[in-house]
Amino acid sequence: MNNYLNQLFNLEGKIAVVIGAGGFLCSEMARSFAKAGCAVAVLDLRIDKAKALEIELHEKGFSKIISFEIDVRKKQDHVKALSFILKKFERIDILVNGAGINAPTPFLDISIEEWYAVLDSQITGTLFGCQVFGKHMLENGAGSIINISSASAGPPLSKAFTYSVAKAGIKNLTQNLGREWGIKGVRVNALRPGFFPTEWNKKNFITAEREKAILGHTPMARYGVPSELVGAVLWLASDSASFVTGAEICVDGGFSCMSI
Repeated sequence: MNNYLNQLFNLEGKIAVVIGAGGFLCSEMARSFAKAGCAVAVLDLRIDKAKALEIELHEKGFSKIISFEIDVRKKQDHVKALSFILKKFERIDILVNGAGINAPTPFLDISIEEWYAVLDSQITGTLFGCQVFGKHMLENGAGSIINISSASAGPPLSKAFTYSVAKAGIKNLTQNLGREWGIKGVRVNALRPGFFPTEWNKKNFITAEREKAILGHTPMARYGVPSELVGAVLWLASDSASFVTGAEICVDGGFSCMSI
C-alpha cells in the first residue's frame, strides 16, 4: 500500500515555486513541498520572511531551498525570478500563486489607490505568474499551476469588497487557462480555502458577532488550520490529479455547501 500511495502522489525531485510564501498559508504549502521531496523556491515581497523560511527549512535538513524577492505587481520581477530559479534548478514543475493583500474598508470609502493595490496584488500578480511561469511550463509541455481563490470568490463575503472582486477574477482566470491549456500538458486549478484567519484577520475582520456567523455557517463549526490545506495542494501538484484542470477545490469545513 505504501508503494502504491508513493507512486500515486510522488513529488520527489519536482521543482516547486511558491509565490507569497512568507504568508500564513503559503508558508505551510512551501514546507509541505519540501517534506514531499521537492526543491522549493520561496518568493515574497517581504524578503525577510522568505529568507527566514529558507533558513528554517535548511535547518530542518532540506537543502534545495532558495528565496527571492518579488513584487508580483511587476511582470519584470516574475521574469527575474524565473531566470534566477532556472539557474539554480533548471526547470519548474509546480507554481503556487498565493500573494495578495486585503482591506476591510467600507464600500463608499474605498479609494482608487486601495482598489488598485488590492487588485494588483491579487489578480494582476496571478496573471503575471501564469504568463511568465506558465510560458516556461508550456515550453516543457508539463506543469501544475495552483492559484488561490477564496470563499469570497462568489457569493462574495461582506467587508472584503475589492478582495472579493479579485478572487472572483482569479477563479475565472483559472477556468479560462484550464480550457486554453487543456491539451498542452499544463494544468491550472484553484484552491478555495474557507476561514483560516490570521491575527490580522481577527483584528480587522472578525468581531464576536461575525465569528458567530462564520462558525454558524460552517458545518464543522471551527476555523481551519494551514496544515489542512496541504493535502489538496500536494494532490493538485501530483500526477494523481492528471485529469483535473480548471477546477476550484474547496477546503472550507463545508462552508460552501451550507444553507439553512
